Amino acid sequence: MKTLKLGTRGSKLALWQANFIKDQLVKSGQDVEIVIIKTRGDKIQDIGFSKMEGKGFFTKEIEDALIDGRVDFAVHSMKDMPTTNPEGLCLTALSYREDPRDCLVIKKSSVQAKALKLGDNAKVGTSSARRKAQLLHYRSDLQIADIRGNVPTRLEKLKNGDFDAIVLAKAGLNRLKIDLSDFEFIDLNPREFVPAPAQGVVALQVRESDTETRKVLRQIHHAEVARCTNVERRVLQLMDGGCQMPLGVHCEQDEHGNFHVNAALANAWDAPVRFVHLSRSTSVNLADEIYNQLIQKES
Repeated sequence: MKTLKLGTRGSKLALWQANFIKDQLVKSGQDVEIVIIKTRGDKIQDIGFSKMEGKGFFTKEIEDALIDGRVDFAVHSMKDMPTTNPEGLCLTALSYREDPRDCLVIKKSSVQAKALKLGDNAKVGTSSARRKAQLLHYRSDLQIADIRGNVPTRLEKLKNGDFDAIVLAKAGLNRLKIDLSDFEFIDLNPREFVPAPAQGVVALQVRESDTETRKVLRQIHHAEVARCTNVERRVLQLMDGGCQMPLGVHCEQDEHGNFHVNAALANAWDAPVRFVHLSRSTSVNLADEIYNQLIQKES
């Protein structure tokens, strides 16, 4: 059995994800070597995502390495991935889903007894158009500013007083075991503050023609996660949007097999947000129905 080369970004969270997948495969007897690849999103740190052109800020260079054979498979945060794979590549397995919520982390000296525990005109750091739009939906007075860097860097900026609060993915905080005792924080309800499609899920990408590697990776696939993320990413695909579109979609399946979906869409980060809530016994055409309702609400 050959050693499989795993392509990943080099951030702490990306390496946690890569090592988690590696450990799972090693348990089944498969040798894995981690290969770190810098992406455009890693290299450009001085401008916000909204000013960067194209899609796949954190995936393209890794996909290029996969296409030309430098790595055998790639590990991505699924929320960073475009909905269409480059020719010759496919997703073959998904991880378990970590907590999909967004987390508002607040400097303790900025906490006030108001909505979101923030004072008037508080400064909140996020580079996500989706998060910006939903924050302004609940608190139109907030001053929203871009913030870049990995999770520890962002928390250091908050601690130093650059912001009153920042928004981070709960999944990353949990996986890195980040200590938030120096801060106040709110785990935002995903039915009200809707996460990005596939937030909290790690995706494994491989060459379509590499049937042997695909067979190995399918051993750790979580089909129940795919049932929900398929709905979420199908909505994103229908919108023809990338990971910076002001769109949130969260789907969960209850113990009876019913699907419950919450979606939120804005035309821009500073535009009004439209919400849709749907429950169905099947996922068939569910994404299309969500898409149609979001479009109808615009008119």
